[in-house]
Amino acid sequence: MAAESGPNDPGGRRPSDKVRQLQRRLWAAAKRSPERRFHALFDHIRSGDVLREAWKRVKRNKGSAGVDKQTIVEIEQRGVGHFLEEIGDELRAGKYRAGVVLRRYIPKNDGRKRPLGIPTVRDRVVQMAAKLVLEPIFEADFLPCSYGFRPKRSATMALETLRKRGAKGGHHVLDADIRDYFGSIDHDKLMKLVGKRISDRRVLKLLRQWLTAGVMEDGVVSATVAGTPQGGVISPLLSNIYLHVLDVLWTRHSAPLGTLVRYADDFVVMCRTKLECERAEARVRVILQRLGLELHPEKTRRVELFDGKEGFDFLGCHLHKRLSGTVWERSRKRLYFLHRWPSTRAMTQIRQRVKELTPRRRCHADLREVIADLNPVLRGWGNYFRTGNAASRFNQLDTYVWRRLHGLLLKRKQRHLRAGEASRWNRDYFHNLGLHRLRGTVRYPEIVQYRDTERPPVSRVREIRMHGLNGGPTGIQSKKEGR
Repeated sequence: MAAESGPNDPGGRRPSDKVRQLQRRLWAAAKRSPERRFHALFDHIRSGDVLREAWKRVKRNKGSAGVDKQTIVEIEQRGVGHFLEEIGDELRAGKYRAGVVLRRYIPKNDGRKRPLGIPTVRDRVVQMAAKLVLEPIFEADFLPCSYGFRPKRSATMALETLRKRGAKGGHHVLDADIRDYFGSIDHDKLMKLVGKRISDRRVLKLLRQWLTAGVMEDGVVSATVAGTPQGGVISPLLSNIYLHVLDVLWTRHSAPLGTLVRYADDFVVMCRTKLECERAEARVRVILQRLGLELHPEKTRRVELFDGKEGFDFLGCHLHKRLSGTVWERSRKRLYFLHRWPSTRAMTQIRQRVKELTPRRRCHADLREVIADLNPVLRGWGNYFRTGNAASRFNQLDTYVWRRLHGLLLKRKQRHLRAGEASRWNRDYFHNLGLHRLRGTVRYPEIVQYRDTERPPVSRVREIRMHGLNGGPTGIQSKKEGR
């Protein structure tokens, strides 16, 4: 539980070192005493070191202005030191009041729109300060089955857990979806869960302010009686605290039914048999009912992975079992290994983004500028998906990008195109100009070893080709993979 260190604004001081030490002390104290309730935390939240670190992180996250229309750039122009000093004085005097959240909408894959809440920059700084202090206390309690919005945890770790669980007989999956989770969180139940660890009334009052601040939409302010606004800095932590109940009850009473893997409000349960999967769904419904939540009847489903019958989408990837051709050719055994690659939705979104960056009107722009805009998008997308079986999808996207850039040059030349000139604009032409290449960037985070005597029901074809069933290197296969 350590904050990231780095240069600070203003004054060149390094509050991150002190904040990191504070977080370590809080985490260690919470770990030693699972029943301890912490007090006197408010003084840490309003301290200058914590506020400066909070500002640094809010600035790094960027984001637009809230209802007061005050941007990060404007605050820097007026003076960050004065801005943070005002916040500290308001907190110290008890005059701080949470502002109304600005509501905006983003499209969802089902055609509907997802509501987002945008707090003011001032509120985001205070929320970040509270998160820096409260997070290590709850991190000491959170369980390994939770991966979302936690330090040193990632979506890749969640996906790898499913792969390893599948290697031990996971053939059925409960693909769960909570109906309107962020809009259904019960404030009283949430505050009771927070109160199990926090006894500082000023901190509890601060959290209650953010929950009930209200939202502004089209100039009209409405009260919020339930839920936490998606987009708030503190919302992911509160979300994990609320669903920690699911993690605990599942681990204590239902773990034999299957492995729970949760990333924020998105979770799956991998089971061995169809019956266990049915029981897992019933158990999850009971737990969620205690929290005032329910599974979405249309989006929740049970998936049979056995022999590649079905697959499911999770964290942007599609997971599906595939037959290992290598094992079949060698021993005539039908072994299905769990693969994952970018989902159809992820492929559609990245193509759309590439299309937005390469419109026909940019045909006369410097090609290096267009490539400079594309590279961060391609590199970030590729870094997320490169730990799976994404080679063919990477090739598809490389081809799509090449065609878009090739089309720009054709549009620029038009009737002035010379014979044979277009054939020179191949893939290497654009890569020589600096275009990021996705092909060849797949890297596996970890290798699962198998014994010859056991049947590995889930793995990956390329992993076996590279490392063999026993995890040992195979030179010829490694050379083939490296091509």
